[in-house]
Amino acid sequence: MAGSVHIPWYATGMRGDKLEAALMEFSPQSLRFGASSYSVYRYRDDRYKFIQMFTFESKHDWELFWYGPEFSRFRALNQSYYQVPLLYQWADLSVAGSLGYDPASGGQPEASAAPAGAVGDAQAG
Repeated sequence: MAGSVHIPWYATGMRGDKLEAALMEFSPQSLRFGASSYSVYRYRDDRYKFIQMFTFESKHDWELFWYGPEFSRFRALNQSYYQVPLLYQWADLSVAGSLGYDPASGGQPEASAAPAGAVGDAQAG
């Protein structure tokens, strides 16, 4: 079952911009390891705080990426940019939604929401 991985990063003093640049450059590599999406958010209320997210079809695929040489090298090369420990969290998607709206076209937004899959208490039955 697909899941989302959340990695909270916290930059060390005066290195927020460097960490952001490194995360932006590295994150697309996840697509080569089976990720279907990635994103990096920088918090506005604390410019040293980031959340990096990936979506993988299986936790096994994620672990191949996380423990693989590319991500290990990234963590080693950029270790002075972030605080440790660095612990990821695997989460199952319960629901997702979006507005199918293209501001350039001037069309009306279409809301959509779809359950990611019935699991546990959310299971129909």
